[in-house]
Amino acid sequence: MSSLFGSSSGPVEQAPPAPTAAAQAAPAEKPKPCCVCKTEKTARDDCMLFSKSDDPTQECKSTIDQYKSCMAGFGFKV
Repeated sequence: MSSLFGSSSGPVEQAPPAPTAAAQAAPAEKPKPCCVCKTEKTARDDCMLFSKSDDPTQECKSTIDQYKSCMAGFGFKV
């Protein structure tokens, strides 16, 4: 009985740490889009919301570009 327990617990103990480590590494490498570039996103949103121009996209181009470049730095395409 001990040989069955020993042989089944050996590979089972070795297999879970590898996927667990890989699963933990993936979120650390690429965070959720909602969790990055918060200041740039706020500046962009405020500029667009409170713009008095007919074309807020042109008026806020610099803040939009800052947000896009920040997101691109984390691997997101906006």
